[in-house]
Amino acid sequence: METRPALEATLVQEFVGKSHGDLDRVKALLAQEPALINAAWDWGGGDWETGLGAAAHMGRNDIADYLLANGARLDLFAAAMLGKLEIVKAALEAYPEAINIPGPHGIPLLAHAQAGGNQAALVVEYLKSFSSQRTAATA
Repeated sequence: METRPALEATLVQEFVGKSHGDLDRVKALLAQEPALINAAWDWGGGDWETGLGAAAHMGRNDIADYLLANGARLDLFAAAMLGKLEIVKAALEAYPEAINIPGPHGIPLLAHAQAGGNQAALVVEYLKSFSSQRTAATA
């Protein structure tokens, strides 16, 4: 495997920051440096975030779809925001504790789904049901 130099930190920070809401700048930055697609920024204390992670908690399905179409690695939080119920179900059936894993900035999985609006309504319903079932099982 070829060793490549690290990406410029300010470029990664800008890319992740703009992925919260500026699709045009995201496109321009990716055109400039395609390796940004899966780059992660540490906001501090291990709060790592990728462009896809930024788009996911902001409910920016346009940015998320663009990043995924260009090679971003799909994660559970983006799947929840995008309303990918079968992916969310499969992940939680395999790893039920993932319901409690915080996403970027400590934002929970349910909040990511809620950010997805109507397209993620079934995921929101499923996550609420899943949490209720887990709470009842431990009571």
